[in-house]
Amino acid sequence: MADTMQGLKRTHYCGEVTEAAIGSEVVVSGWVQRARNLGNLIFIDLRDRSGVVQLAFGDKTDRAIFEKAAGVRGEYVLMAKGVLRRRESVNKEIKTGEVEIEVTDLRVLAKSETPPFEIVDNTNVKEELRLKYRYLDLRRSPMQQALMARHRIVKIARDYFDKNGFVEIETPVLIKSTPEGARDYLVPSRVHPGEFYALPQSPQLYKQLLMLSGYDRYMQVARCFRDEDLRADRQPEFTQIDIEMSFVDEEDVMTMNEGFIKKVFHEVLGVEVQTPFRRMPYDEAMSRYGVDKPDTRFGLELCDLTDLLRNTEFKVFAGATAEGYSVRGINVKGAAATLTRKEIDKLTDFVKTYRAKGLAFTRFTADGVSSSFEKFLTEDEVKAIHERMGAEEGDVLLIVADKNKVVFDSLGALRNHLAKMLHLYEEGTFDFLWVTDFPLFEYDEEEGRWVAMHHPFTSPKLSDVDKLLSDPGHTYARAYDIVLNGVELGGGSIRISDPEIQQKMFEAIGLTDEQAQERFGFLLNAFKYGVPPQGGMAYGLDRLVMLMLGKDSIKEVIAFPKVQNASDLMTDCPSPVDQKDLDVLHIRVQDDK
Repeated sequence: MADTMQGLKRTHYCGEVTEAAIGSEVVVSGWVQRARNLGNLIFIDLRDRSGVVQLAFGDKTDRAIFEKAAGVRGEYVLMAKGVLRRRESVNKEIKTGEVEIEVTDLRVLAKSETPPFEIVDNTNVKEELRLKYRYLDLRRSPMQQALMARHRIVKIARDYFDKNGFVEIETPVLIKSTPEGARDYLVPSRVHPGEFYALPQSPQLYKQLLMLSGYDRYMQVARCFRDEDLRADRQPEFTQIDIEMSFVDEEDVMTMNEGFIKKVFHEVLGVEVQTPFRRMPYDEAMSRYGVDKPDTRFGLELCDLTDLLRNTEFKVFAGATAEGYSVRGINVKGAAATLTRKEIDKLTDFVKTYRAKGLAFTRFTADGVSSSFEKFLTEDEVKAIHERMGAEEGDVLLIVADKNKVVFDSLGALRNHLAKMLHLYEEGTFDFLWVTDFPLFEYDEEEGRWVAMHHPFTSPKLSDVDKLLSDPGHTYARAYDIVLNGVELGGGSIRISDPEIQQKMFEAIGLTDEQAQERFGFLLNAFKYGVPPQGGMAYGLDRLVMLMLGKDSIKEVIAFPKVQNASDLMTDCPSPVDQKDLDVLHIRVQDDK
């Protein structure tokens, strides 16, 4: 039978036992990190969320306690009382390395089997094993520090927005399905057979209604759900820091959020963020970097060569310009020695994953110029390309010719890949940017219609209202994304507050009056009762924590994440449900086999 805690109360966390308490009696509790039996001496490293402290047992230790310590193994749960003393052998790698506890009372509260992997800071085990035994993985210090930092970031957010007059209001989790954007997770209703709730992709509609209700500053740490393919920075369920404001314009929203970013980076990391952040229109971001969330810590900007090659006889470039596509490239300065022909072949394979047909190149070395395409061009064309791209000895020119989307996608990804490969930026730096003036619509080839780039409640720029129906491809939005090191932290917009404009917006994306009423009737009805000008945004909390802590994946800052196929390896969900339980919900599962 395990020991009990009776008669003992924890006085200190393990990592908070300091030299100031030397000579005092302390009580600590936690898990055994390591046990070392040297015969007449036993040392146990005891771990909790705060750190590690050493327990010492020797000649002066009661024999029963010494023998109990001798039986202790890794991950046993202990409580220990003793006198804090200075260590003979200092361990400078831990906070408590100057002290140890001379144990006078030891309780074994729970035993442990040998874990499936060693619980150490730098583990090399496969991620799948870590996630299957996530409750053990969470004992590791890096995971504990990440979750503690996440807690602190959330607290700072709540305090900051509270100080600025925001009211935290919970919005429903079971809501009406309004399919326009990502795919909803649906929840069947037992009391309404054949009908379904949806889990919210965001609190968007409710926070707009709250503005209409007079709560002019709203915030929420909101759980959101999207049934979409996963990436390193996406999960089927995630957390947003969600805000909305009335009687504001774009600058008001951006300034408020710059203040939050400045505060959270200062208090958590001790980093002083310079404000205001740069503003960059969407079209400029795309033309310079190929993406709407550019990493601006390094150069490698795209160079448009289309006009120089409009009359070329080289089929690869001529075919692109003839179709109205583009030819663009990047100059990798001083990289000729690193980017050998073999490495360029690897880069060619890389851009092909973004549907590029190939990668044209020119290398400028001390031995001369080698190129995959220049022999097919005229001297004037070659000279013009070199001049525009600023080519000189040591450089490598990399060029893609294709549809604009393919060119932007491939070169945008390539510049990020090269920057990491060539160490073109300093780790631990933070470069913020607002991307503004997004297109209001994007064309969905599968559906054959225009769809809202963000959501259908985003306001068009006032100068573009008349283009909503006549020229949707050239209509711009009062939208803004906050970007950090090439990752979208969050986004927002000024919302439509005019019922007529909202109706035109629905018409522009192909919704009939009946469809709009069916999906968003409650919002349209609310619009009849006085809508204030409003705007807001939402941060991906998981992404924010990930970037602040320098992690490669949001799974490293989420307690219980899902894997690539949206399943939970620890609990083995999703999982089948008994038919009798489905019968209550009037559901039958169709076997596709």
